[in-house]
Amino acid sequence: MLEATSVSTVMRALADPTRRAVFERISARDEISVAELTRGSSVTQGAISQHLKSLKQAGLVAERPEGRNVFYRVEPEGLAPLVDWIGHYGAFWRERFANLRTLLKEIDP
Repeated sequence: MLEATSVSTVMRALADPTRRAVFERISARDEISVAELTRGSSVTQGAISQHLKSLKQAGLVAERPEGRNVFYRVEPEGLAPLVDWIGHYGAFWRERFANLRTLLKEIDP
């Protein structure tokens, strides 16, 4: 079965709308610096750094220091626990909808 803490960690990291927006901005680029993330938002650099820390702890982003700058990129495998969890419930609901479709055909041929 899935490791609940990994799924919870990823969900918790992406639950915050600002953090999710930061993640989406990073995913739209190969790499982006903290300064660029701050420049394009109404959030302070300190807040951006805190969001990045949460995303990094959840395994969703990786950092690459270069001189005084730190560049962030998405770690796609960090989403694996969430994708697996959604896949599990996707199969569950597909089966339920197939059963409902069969029942409806029996009721109204």
